[in-house]
Amino acid sequence: MLKEERQQTILNEVELHNRVLLTDIAETLDVSVDTIRRDVKELDAENKLRRVHGGAISLGFTSNSTKNSNVYKQKEKILIAEKALSLLKDGGVIFLDGGTTCMELAHLIPSSIELTCFTHSLPVAMELLTKPNITVIIVGGQVSGESQTAIGANAIHNLAEIKVDFSFIGTGYVDSHYGLTEFDWDIVQVKKAVIKCSKKTVLLSISEKLNSQHRYKTCDINAINTLITELEPENNLLNSFRNHDIRIL
Repeated sequence: MLKEERQQTILNEVELHNRVLLTDIAETLDVSVDTIRRDVKELDAENKLRRVHGGAISLGFTSNSTKNSNVYKQKEKILIAEKALSLLKDGGVIFLDGGTTCMELAHLIPSSIELTCFTHSLPVAMELLTKPNITVIIVGGQVSGESQTAIGANAIHNLAEIKVDFSFIGTGYVDSHYGLTEFDWDIVQVKKAVIKCSKKTVLLSISEKLNSQHRYKTCDINAINTLITELEPENNLLNSFRNHDIRIL
């Protein structure tokens, strides 16, 4: 594989999953970790991604701005967010995850709706604070410099003290048989706590992530009440999810 093809594969994986590990990419492409490390260093220098210890993250994932022009498949994520709006009701109590798709939902929540919104994401909280009728409550803890979300024991403990009507979460990987997975153990533990404190859990995911999995399991697919993608609910790509008790929007 040519270097240009290899680097494009790296960019594709980073954009799709927000974060990747050098070891995973090296295994996928059957090259050395040092080769991938050099590629990532070059791509970072070209401002195409951000190099972090052991891996890389997308520019759209790491931006401190609530108005981000580097979001991968932004049109699709906006469509997902528009569908999710139908679940919001005046007086509701929700949890909103970090990540680019949940941020699109935060952008689109109407200023007129009255909500109480818990979040562990600093960018999401900053966006929600522009909505005068939303009470924003930060779930605190150690803040990840990569995801800009609270992680660790304090965040998990705080989540155990609340109950929300809906949680809107993202995922790195989702498979109809294996469920939701991530490569980050700390993120998995927080997502488990989010699901446990939710009456209903809504997964927001672009269709490219369907039928993919990684090493750390967040939950079985049946822990999700509603799956929202950019696809029409009748799309054949969603057939394997119809065998489960999941609402598909």
